[in-house]
Amino acid sequence: MVRKDILDALRTYTEPFRVTSGSDFSLKHFDPGETLGLKMDKAEALQLLQRGSKWLAMEQEVLYAQDSWSVLLVFQAMDAAGKDGTIKHVMSRVNPQGCDVFSFKQPSAEELSHDFLWRYGRKVPQRGHIGIFNRSYYEEVLVVRVHRHLLDAQKIPPARIGSNIWDERLADIARFEDYLTRQGVVILKFYLNLSYAEQKKRFVDRLDNPDKHWKFSAADIRERRYWDDYMHAYEEAIRATASEAAPWFVVPADNKPFTRLVVAAAIVEAVEKLDLAYPKATQEQMKDLAAAREELGAEAANATEHTQAGGDSGH
Repeated sequence: MVRKDILDALRTYTEPFRVTSGSDFSLKHFDPGETLGLKMDKAEALQLLQRGSKWLAMEQEVLYAQDSWSVLLVFQAMDAAGKDGTIKHVMSRVNPQGCDVFSFKQPSAEELSHDFLWRYGRKVPQRGHIGIFNRSYYEEVLVVRVHRHLLDAQKIPPARIGSNIWDERLADIARFEDYLTRQGVVILKFYLNLSYAEQKKRFVDRLDNPDKHWKFSAADIRERRYWDDYMHAYEEAIRATASEAAPWFVVPADNKPFTRLVVAAAIVEAVEKLDLAYPKATQEQMKDLAAAREELGAEAANATEHTQAGGDSGH
């Protein structure tokens, strides 16, 4: 549906940030302020984003009709990186009927009584749908790793909590994603790479702007104290789970318009590679279509006769 030259253009936005092997991955190789030298005003950026959103809406319609593949978009980031805004802008034209967004908050008592992947597995998108995880099972190797006491609430037998628990969980996640991709789930994972300085700037903006006070939480400041711990946890997570089938995109997040362009390009590119097509009608369906056409044709003829009869009776 999208021409090859356009696909090539999309790759210029995605390739620099795609991670498919974590063997030598390091966050220091990715600049949160990168824009690939792109200099555009907000109007130009918005125009490009709207074009990408339009393509995505077209692709989603065929994805829904084909009812075979599904797409899972995983968004992870530090506070104020712009996850909500990115999802809102990139998915603005997608039909809500075929798209589900889940924001995983503090687990319930029921969820804590199951394995750590249980509540996430229940929300994997059904065939033909796009599912969005605004935070995901990666929280189990990020926030739970940084705040070890959260592990105690998960009721895991002490004998199963060893010194390698984070490596084991990351291996479980990698296997889980491998399983999903073999079932026809296309997985794209986005880490919105916000700089420490830009996060502070956005927090101050929230404090200074009364219209943004609702966005501010004292917990955000407390979590900022653990910045280095989180960066280490993110590096470990990306190293252990990046793959060709379920790539990470370490997206520069200091420039919001550019962030959204990269995310939109990655999604459109991935869905386009599926070579989707509207399903062809079976012979039985063709018979039904022919019968319906005949019935509607007869209905039109009868309506014409009734109109003529009504006109004749008026003279």
